Formats: sequence, structure tokens, C-alpha cells
Amino acid sequence: MSTPSQRLPTVKQLRYFSALAEEKHFGRAAARCFVSQSAFSVAIQELESLLDTTLVDRTNRRVTITATGKEIAVLANLCLRDLGALVEAARSQGKPLQGNLHLGVIPTIAPFLLPRTLPLLRSEFPQLKLFLHEDLTRRLHDALMDGTLDLALIALPYELSGIERMELFRDRFLLAACKDTHLVDPQHYRFNRLHAGSVLLLREGHCLREHAVEACRIRDTQKMSRFSASSLLTLIEMVDADLGVTFLPEMAVGSAMLQNTQVSTYELSDNSYRTIGLIWRRGSAREAEFRTLGQFIAGHCKG
Repeated sequence: MSTPSQRLPTVKQLRYFSALAEEKHFGRAAARCFVSQSAFSVAIQELESLLDTTLVDRTNRRVTITATGKEIAVLANLCLRDLGALVEAARSQGKPLQGNLHLGVIPTIAPFLLPRTLPLLRSEFPQLKLFLHEDLTRRLHDALMDGTLDLALIALPYELSGIERMELFRDRFLLAACKDTHLVDPQHYRFNRLHAGSVLLLREGHCLREHAVEACRIRDTQKMSRFSASSLLTLIEMVDADLGVTFLPEMAVGSAMLQNTQVSTYELSDNSYRTIGLIWRRGSAREAEFRTLGQFIAGHCKG
């Protein structure tokens, strides 16, 4: 006779519950899993019985996932993702970067690095199916930890828990200003010579803001504009209109965002940079594969 410690949820039960946690509707979740609603409900009840806990509060009109259920859903997603990785590893027969890979990228990297990375990546690893998710670092980390993402391409330093990180390369900061601006003399730039309120930055929450403030040693807050941009595109448009100057990552040079603008970039004399890196869940079975991807990006896509 099996003991309770030997009884484990089946893959089917985990897959069903993961779908229910996302859909929050038995009918839609059952249809998504290509099974009848009655069979689907029985599987969820069996899972609750096996775990000896209530995962779902059921009413006539709505389904509410309990607090415990939300925790189980996250763990179920991680289990399913790792099982998928196991299958992909077996199918690849030792060949790296094949099958599905969900990669998160922050908005201050995606428009600059991806256009030159993806064609090379597709050519080198034609069997790789790469799904891209663009978002802020904190939300990418959340998606990474709940199993939605496999890994993420972010800017460091950034304090995050439960992850492994691989530094790829340094991305220097450049002074960006409208051509012929009177706000700054780019050839003789000194931060203390900037006019009050002339430094434009992204809004709070964008790591590029924090990295620029730290790396470029923006200590005098009076130099910062009271206006901030919600996106890099808006920031560049504000600089193009000569509303202020800013600090852009070197990878932005030559990008589509700067084309057809009057924005020019200038090197800074000090060592101002951010570090581009990959992060993934600690203990992931695909770590070797992720490092292969990191080495490829570092070797082919810098500069």
C-alpha cells in the first residue's frame, strides 16, 4: 500500500489546475485542455483530495483561486516548465538551443539589441523557437519565478532573489543632445555646467533611470527636469525637441529610434556604463543552455 508521501499529483492534474488558475472558469479551462467539463472538475477535485487542501472556491457565477491555490499554481507551472525542458533536452540529443524558449527583455534593451541579435540567432540555431516578452525588470522577475519565462535579458546591477545571473558585456552611457543645442557644450561637457532642470530621464520604475543616475553621478537633483518620459521613444522625442539632454546607452547608436532625429550622442570622459546580463531561476535544468545563449550574445552582438 502506498503512503501519502508517495502519492504525487499527475502531470494531467497539474496541467488542468494551471489552466484553471489562468482562466478562472471551469468551462473555458476544460475547453483549453480538450476535455469535458465534468472530467475536468473530477480531476481538480482529485488534486484537492490528494493535497488535502482547497484550491478553488466555487460559486454559481465565479471561480476564485484560494491563497494556497495561487501558491500551488506557481509551483505547478514550474513543474510543467521543467518537465517540458526535460523533454526538449531528450529530443535535442545534446544539441543546445532547440525547441521553445521564453525570453523576457526590458524595453531599454529590446529595440537596440534584438534587431541585430535575432537574425544571427535564427541562423545559428534554426530549431530554436524563441518567444519574446518585453516588460520592466521587476515584472520580468515575477514572470520568471512563476514559470512564465525561462530567462530574461536585463541591465545590471539589480537586486533580485532566487536567480542566477550571467554578465555579458558593458554598455557605456553617452551624452545625448539635440544638434546645435545651447543647453550644453558637448565638446567641453561638465555635469556641473548644465542648466537647472535640463537633464531628462525616464520615469521611476525604469532601471535605465537608476543606472544613469548612478553611473553618470547625477547627484544634484536640481539639474533634473521635473518632467520625465514614460518610454525611450518619448525621451528621445523630448531631446529632439531640445527640451533637455539625457544619457543613452551606447547600444542605441545607429538604432531606428535615433534615425530621422536631430539627436547626437557624445562620449563621456568618465567610466559610465551599465552591465547587460541574463538571469534565470536558480537550479534550472537548462542552465548550460542559457549560458550557451549568453556566450552567443556576448560574442556576436556587442558593438
